[in-house]
Amino acid sequence: MKQGHFKPPEPDDPLCCCGDIDQQRESCCCDCEELDDACERLLRVDSEKPDVLFRLVGGVMNCLGFSCSTLGPIRVEFSILPPMLLLPVLLRVAALHCMLGVVVLTALPGLVLWYYYITHRRKRQTLFFLSLALFSLAYMYYLFLTEIMPRGDVSNQQLVTVTTGMVLTLVSLVRTKQGPGFVQDNPPRPVHCSVTSTSQSKLCGQDPIHFNGVSQSEYPVRGKRKWCPMCQLVRPPRSGHCRICGRCVLRMDHHCIWINCCVGQGNHRHFLLTLLLFLLTSLYGISMVLHSVCPRRQSVFTALLYCPGVYSQYSTALCFTCVWYSCIVTGGLLHLLILQLINISYNVTEREVQIALRNRTAHRRYCGLVVETGIYSHGLRHNWAQFLTMHTPDGPPLSLTDMV
Repeated sequence: MKQGHFKPPEPDDPLCCCGDIDQQRESCCCDCEELDDACERLLRVDSEKPDVLFRLVGGVMNCLGFSCSTLGPIRVEFSILPPMLLLPVLLRVAALHCMLGVVVLTALPGLVLWYYYITHRRKRQTLFFLSLALFSLAYMYYLFLTEIMPRGDVSNQQLVTVTTGMVLTLVSLVRTKQGPGFVQDNPPRPVHCSVTSTSQSKLCGQDPIHFNGVSQSEYPVRGKRKWCPMCQLVRPPRSGHCRICGRCVLRMDHHCIWINCCVGQGNHRHFLLTLLLFLLTSLYGISMVLHSVCPRRQSVFTALLYCPGVYSQYSTALCFTCVWYSCIVTGGLLHLLILQLINISYNVTEREVQIALRNRTAHRRYCGLVVETGIYSHGLRHNWAQFLTMHTPDGPPLSLTDMV
């Protein structure tokens, strides 16, 4: 039998897995047009469409007999990979010697802050910081189970306490990611009192401008509504447009890169609870690890600065390095929690603080730690009561990909 010579494909030939599409469309195992487009874009290194990799993976899974219809529009975000790959390597390198630990634990926060500056300057979303936070929490818990528990210095009750704190932190984080409360673009029109309908006449005595969960009568002339040219809607008082999320947020506080989401009226309480739960769990875990790896029973602060013999074994050195890494992260979040508590006590958001400082209409107190605008503050008790009882706007249910 005469064998046919292999003919190389022409530059315009489609990369199809099923041959002729018109003749084998019914028996084709995947969407060849989508797979052809994905392969060609990958070969040309074309990044016009962000879901090219998802289409390619979907085509391969369909060829193998797996259905991707239940997964939804999943997109691969490569910014989640560096924390998962570099964090264990850097911590294990830092555990080799004391000087390596100093260098790594000094350079690592610097690199994170540098990447934060680049991301904040470009005003774009990234999952790098959320991945770093979640993977750090998971990796610390993994080392706690594999390195500290076998030593026998931690009881089952303490293990249950740490596990419960971590689970509650993750649950509160999920509640925070459900949404900050976006401004709706269809506010209801006021009803005139001349209408004879009974159901509509009852609305005449109410606030005619009440939408997005915010009553406009609470904010007089100093809280005027503004038109957002980006979202093409009217923003209620204390709302702001987030250039990273691309939407207007009710009572916007700030855009938190660590959760890849804005903090606003809908999730501010859950955000504060997440910080509090994480700090309590982290401090409790740090104290247990230090009492386990340090041979002398001393205070936590003293053990951080002086722990003789900790580098005699690699396992204890790794745990001690992770303790210092956890202290750096805990210190940063503690500073954020203190600022949040101060702003809530003075009934001011972080966005309002930055605007007031830029316009030079704020008053700094206590060495600049407290910034008071004097607009919405009505005393410590009333400010906290308003924060704890503020309305959470109802919105459409979010999918798993929206929460990420």
